[in-house]
Amino acid sequence: MEKETLVRVKDYIPDIHIYLPYATEDNFTGHKLYNFKDAYLRYGTVEKLKKAQEIVSKNGAGIQILDAYRPAAAQFEMWKIMPDDDFIADPNRGFSKHTRGSTVDVCLVTPEGEPMAMPSPFDDFTGRGKRDYTGLPADIVANITLLEVAMRAAGFTTYINEWWHFNDTDIYPVLETPPFELE
Repeated sequence: MEKETLVRVKDYIPDIHIYLPYATEDNFTGHKLYNFKDAYLRYGTVEKLKKAQEIVSKNGAGIQILDAYRPAAAQFEMWKIMPDDDFIADPNRGFSKHTRGSTVDVCLVTPEGEPMAMPSPFDDFTGRGKRDYTGLPADIVANITLLEVAMRAAGFTTYINEWWHFNDTDIYPVLETPPFELE
């Protein structure tokens, strides 16, 4: 498999958990941004995510994907509703790395898929969503530390304003529309 091929994550990491809020109305926009319910990423990114999943699994946790590949139309809709480039990439100046299929938003869950304590809810656009937020309880610090250590060890970088956001260190071209129909 070529590392730039867009693939369905579950085909390569069967034990990963997936809940895509942007495929539902349960997100900051209040409506669906895309109609597929499976997470898609570049194969090279999936291989790195698989390593991170193995690390957290050894520590009694699992990874849940909250967002992965995002079509350009969804990015424009997000920007229209929340034009704040601290949180949403302005698609008029360049697309989000989600549109490249090389960025993933994740959190920790139990191996059974139950949520674990994290610093804030997903898409919290307050200071609590930032990586440098302080004053968190010890269990949350341990969880976010495990997630960040695993993702960095697997080849991802972080984004200061969102604890859930991880970029693959490899760069891929933008996919304004998916190369095949997503499920």
